[in-house]
Amino acid sequence: MTALSIWVTGFIASISLVAMIGAQNTMVLRQGIRRDHIGVVVLVCTLSDMLMIASGTAGVGALVGDHPRMMRTLAWVGAAYLVGYAVTSFRSALRPKALVTGGAGSLRTAVVAVLAATYLNPQAYLDTIVLLGSLANQHGPARWTFAAGALTASALWFAVLGFGARALAGPLGRPRTWRWIDTGVGVTMLGLATRLVLVA
Repeated sequence: MTALSIWVTGFIASISLVAMIGAQNTMVLRQGIRRDHIGVVVLVCTLSDMLMIASGTAGVGALVGDHPRMMRTLAWVGAAYLVGYAVTSFRSALRPKALVTGGAGSLRTAVVAVLAATYLNPQAYLDTIVLLGSLANQHGPARWTFAAGALTASALWFAVLGFGARALAGPLGRPRTWRWIDTGVGVTMLGLATRLVLVA
């Protein structure tokens, strides 16, 4: 494979994972609609993905994958987190609220929220460190080319999602829209939790 094809493979693999509905993406979308420190939120998400993808490419993903007990523990913890997030999403769907644009909160609150949505979600570790890391290492010396493609996809996705949300502030600011979004997030989280349990 050429360097360009490996880069494209990394890009496609990463975007297929990062574009899934989940805790982090939902939070970025909400922050974008509110115009609430979205630049910082996008930066934190991008840097976090860079850290985890680089760790997986450096061999952490393969190391974790070689220890089945650790993988099972991570899978069960991840499933529990996802079920909890699903319950929260269903509750939000029952009482949807309109998102007010321009109502920025404190920077500290925004950063803590995005860090929690990123690092308290074991699914993120499985996708970035274990899965993308394993895929990257299949390319041997070209694994960092694969990682570069994956990192580019991540950075592009969070920028488009966060800053693009402003253009959709009208329809996405309606309670009815968020009822559907939160329901979809809840169903997706339950599906991911089931997958984790079955794999474990």
